[in-house]
Amino acid sequence: MSMTSMVVLGLSIATVLLLLGAFLATLRRDGKGRTSAPPAEVAPVETPLPAPVSEPGYAGTDYTDPRTIRVGDRIEVHGSPARVLGAMHISWQGHEWTEYLLRDRTRRFQWLSVAVHAGDPPHLEVKLWTDVPTQGMVPAKSMLIMEGVEFFPIERGTAAFRSEGDTGHPERGLLDFADYRASDGRLLSFERIQGHSWTASYAQPLPPGSIAIVRRAS
Repeated sequence: MSMTSMVVLGLSIATVLLLLGAFLATLRRDGKGRTSAPPAEVAPVETPLPAPVSEPGYAGTDYTDPRTIRVGDRIEVHGSPARVLGAMHISWQGHEWTEYLLRDRTRRFQWLSVAVHAGDPPHLEVKLWTDVPTQGMVPAKSMLIMEGVEFFPIERGTAAFRSEGDTGHPERGLLDFADYRASDGRLLSFERIQGHSWTASYAQPLPPGSIAIVRRAS
């Protein structure tokens, strides 16, 4: 083999080697690019949504819980001061409620009833009762007329009670009652303690926050 042929052969081999090296380098770069995970995208931080507007307040947190009233407390009903003289704790067919005897600054007496009614969720019902002259009336089992208004029976029965403080009633006993409602929503209730004469009262439902305890009994 001549010197020229050897030189040409050497140059050819060198060229092939250079081309092969360049091709392999290209493959390595391409493989690295395909297997590398792309940069993770960072989600923008979102401002939390404001809390939804709350439902009407809850007794004991947003206003005075009337279930905490005690005999001897000084309270306000619609801003009018009154003193709690006594309480009657009443139970009927698994349902319990309390009636508080109040005396306001004019020395007028009224009853305040506090009851929790079943439901989802249970709801608190507070009523202020005002005496009605019955003139010897007795609760009928059907519709009756009081001061020109027709009232229809909704519930009646005999409940057990326990008195606390000054109520004018025995310490324990039985109470007959008969409740009525007019077409306009007005409530009327008859009560009789252990066979005594019937008394009647109109009910005024009180909205949340109507009761405030001014001073606790000592």
